[in-house]
Amino acid sequence: MGELLAMIREFNEARDWGKFHTPKNLAMALMVEAAELAEHFQWLTGEESCNLSQDKREKVADEIADVLIYLLNLSDRLAIDPVAAARAKIGKNGERYPAEKVAGKALKYSDYE
Repeated sequence: MGELLAMIREFNEARDWGKFHTPKNLAMALMVEAAELAEHFQWLTGEESCNLSQDKREKVADEIADVLIYLLNLSDRLAIDPVAAARAKIGKNGERYPAEKVAGKALKYSDYE
């Protein structure tokens, strides 16, 4: 992750883009890229979404990369370690969604209590 972040920083610095990378702008760009990712799955059935053509997979991979890059830019700008944040969130989710209560169920934590 550190190597990727260094590549992203170098890319941004070479283009003098840091001045545009406010948390607000990065969060908005992240949402746009996430929407572009979702667009590839719009109107597909669940089965179709699991069986993408090679061309579609490549386009989806590009959008996943864009989402990850913006997310890492945002986390870097805010000095948040995304891996540590994800680990902490998994711990919180484990408390909210105990396996013995929610296994095999698509319920929000407030709906199974």
